[in-house]
Amino acid sequence: MKKYGEELKVSEERVPLLAFLKSYSENLPASFPRPSLAQLKEFKASHPLFFKHGSLWSLDEHRKKVMDWLPQHPALGSGSLKR
Repeated sequence: MKKYGEELKVSEERVPLLAFLKSYSENLPASFPRPSLAQLKEFKASHPLFFKHGSLWSLDEHRKKVMDWLPQHPALGSGSLKR
């Protein structure tokens, strides 16, 4: 039960874009696409109403939406965390 509470806290925490990018990809199955920084910036620009807290992101609010959006927007990069 304690672990679930910690995971919930991390999921609801509002973080800057780079922290969201890192946490988004942690524990994600290998078959799932990973967004690039450019793709996340495009997602934010395309959906300003999803960002009621300025430039902050949260797994709870944004991860599923990004997962649904990402397959239709592959042209912005490979979706890798590597630089």
